[in-house]
Amino acid sequence: MTDTATMSLAEEFARNGYIVLSDTIDNAALCRLRAAAEAIVDDFDIAANQTVFTTDDRDAGRDDYFFDSAEAVHCFLEAGALDAAGELTREKSLAINKIGHAMHDFDPVFAEFCRQPVFGQVLREIGYSNPLLYQSMYIFKQPGIGGEVRWHQDASYLMADGRGVTGIWVALEDASQENGCLWVQPGQHRSPLRERYLVDWKTRRGALETLSDEPWRGEDFGIPVEVSAGSVIIFSDRMPHYSSTNTSARSRHAFTLHVADRDDDWLTENWLQRPNLPPFEL
Repeated sequence: MTDTATMSLAEEFARNGYIVLSDTIDNAALCRLRAAAEAIVDDFDIAANQTVFTTDDRDAGRDDYFFDSAEAVHCFLEAGALDAAGELTREKSLAINKIGHAMHDFDPVFAEFCRQPVFGQVLREIGYSNPLLYQSMYIFKQPGIGGEVRWHQDASYLMADGRGVTGIWVALEDASQENGCLWVQPGQHRSPLRERYLVDWKTRRGALETLSDEPWRGEDFGIPVEVSAGSVIIFSDRMPHYSSTNTSARSRHAFTLHVADRDDDWLTENWLQRPNLPPFEL
């Protein structure tokens, strides 16, 4: 068996479908990002919008607030953050599931973070010519209620011709099995694309279409990617991945980017469309 320590990043990415760069981002940068996210949540008017983000409904509940976030910075609630009357069950700072999806366009702290040379360098090392950033998300995975994200492939939601779309997942806090770290299935980025999220833009509603009955295989076939704060996970859009509900008392903050190459077409079928915000190069 080939030792991954002797493989180039490109070889490791091609073989496994993901790579882990341990302790890559310094703590000062992580602190700036967490503070910027806290400021966005502080300014969020929860009375004006109570859109919940969950994958339990197979993404059928996406609404205008979600689709408009392609060119905005919107906060989404955890499923367990509201009671039957629509009142918060906890303080606002512990009720947010994620922020998305154009943070790098509107917040200078996130823009500066995304422009760190390490991201573009690694992407070019694995084969990109001109990587362009299309989407950015801050994910909280709140203690006690941080929701499960079911097994999925990012290419079900974001797709580009050619190289496809690559995800960059930055651990802002230590991620373990206890607080809902990522799970992946090494090598399964070569398996079929199981689903495609299609949007009817006349009604502005989307649904998952089944493309393959290939099973997800689940945790028995996957491995947990436990990493320390400052580590970076880069993975293929075909890589099946998952994270469990966070039942621990510790949050698991992460920041995620999705990129495609300038030479590859960003498909019009994607839910995320940015006609007014050109992507910038990493």
